[in-house]
Amino acid sequence: MDYKQELKTFFGENCLWEEPMSRHTTYRTGGPAEVYVYPKTREDWSFVLKLARSFNIPLHIIGFGSNILVGRRGIDGIVCSTKHMNGLHMDGEHIKAEAGTALDKVCEMACQSGLAGMEKLSGIPGSIGGAVYMNAGAFGQETFDCLEYFDAIDWEGRPVTFLKEEMKYAYRHVEGIENYIILSASFKLQKTSFAPLVETRNTILHKRLEKQPLEYPSAGSVFKRPANDYASRLIDDTGLRGLSVGGAKVSEKHAGFIINFNHATPEDIKTLIDQVRQKVKEKHGVELELEQILWGEFNDSNH
Repeated sequence: MDYKQELKTFFGENCLWEEPMSRHTTYRTGGPAEVYVYPKTREDWSFVLKLARSFNIPLHIIGFGSNILVGRRGIDGIVCSTKHMNGLHMDGEHIKAEAGTALDKVCEMACQSGLAGMEKLSGIPGSIGGAVYMNAGAFGQETFDCLEYFDAIDWEGRPVTFLKEEMKYAYRHVEGIENYIILSASFKLQKTSFAPLVETRNTILHKRLEKQPLEYPSAGSVFKRPANDYASRLIDDTGLRGLSVGGAKVSEKHAGFIINFNHATPEDIKTLIDQVRQKVKEKHGVELELEQILWGEFNDSNH
């Protein structure tokens, strides 16, 4: 029996073949995943990991796909979605959430319960797993600020718990985390009154709506913030606002975003990313570092 058939037998309707990644990424573009599954329990994960190892199959993990660009030819092997892992539990000042829970849902719950520390992460379109994986943040607040610990498994399926203080983390980066699959995370917050938190949350959601092109598919900030500057400022200053390739465009509303405004192909987006990096480097001498993750192949003239 081939591995696809084994996955189908094990996961049933939670196993899809040749599943278009345009349905699972916020860019709304990208080729098919050979196999797409929804593991929910540690047993599910163990099964997938064991199978991938024994057949030597590549394995990718996706949350909400809000930081991923998938090539036109798609992805070989197995893509595991954490979407069905969405348990959420509150105990006093602690909130524990499974990897597939929406980060924004946790922020909302914290604010309404008068727990401070995550309110500025409101509106980030990712999952808890993705947020921990890249130490997502906004408006001066980061996921790791209130993180207490996270539960994970290694690629052999062995469970492990990491305390925040055991990790080396920085702006949008957590060292060594790619060796693990995040299952859940626990946050310790500060008890306070809920009214100012809800107000902060609403202000931030409003700012996002005002300043970000949320009416188009995008994957948020394309580039990491360079030292003592902003990627959007550099891009703007280089005169690239509105620059387009095919159906992809540097947003006029926020130059740090690339939007899919007209059925952009993954190659349109990737070509535009490369052009922006090149032009900013020519004008400012700054090498913009990609915040987004590229999966699959891109027919790239520059490499």
